[in-house]
Amino acid sequence: MMELFLIRHAQTQGNLERRYIGRTDEALSDAGIASFCNMAYPAAQAVYVSPMLRCRQTARILYPMEELHPVEDLRECDFGSIEGKTHRELEHQPEYRAWVAAGGAMSPPGGEEIGLFKERCCAAFARIVERAFADGLMSVAIVTHGGVIMAILERFARPKRMFYEWQIGNLEGFAVEAEKTCWETRKTVTVRQKIEAGGNFGCFMQSR
Repeated sequence: MMELFLIRHAQTQGNLERRYIGRTDEALSDAGIASFCNMAYPAAQAVYVSPMLRCRQTARILYPMEELHPVEDLRECDFGSIEGKTHRELEHQPEYRAWVAAGGAMSPPGGEEIGLFKERCCAAFARIVERAFADGLMSVAIVTHGGVIMAILERFARPKRMFYEWQIGNLEGFAVEAEKTCWETRKTVTVRQKIEAGGNFGCFMQSR
């Protein structure tokens, strides 16, 4: 049995302002960096990370002694014409309203095609799981973006939920288990618990 920890990066200024931040390579905000104070985190034998700065910074703070393995396909969705904007700025645009109403089934206006986005995220996750099994690892951390985690869990997680039902805040995530036979035959993982920002991760965790 292998444990995987899917963790969303800490807060950026764009997150604070509730902007759609995908391809924009933001650093963590001062508040985002401060949010790590006195928190616990899951121990991991390997740490995979989105190449975006906010994820690399988060992973380096959480795992200061571990080598980080950047994975290009763990980057966030390109939000196209709504990139960097807020709901308030967009709420009267028909294309934007249709996208929101579709609940993750449509591509953002002028942005990355949603099916291709989900496919690249899921393919990257599958490669990580299979490499970890091949290397005999028992625990793996993946520090990435909210949308990436949502896409991965929509495809692979049990119990089954829809895309937006996996939505999480900064520094939140999910602890999941991958059993080798279930993965090989059904490509599924089991969600064990939600990771709360700054909270206690129970039996998986060690104190910093």
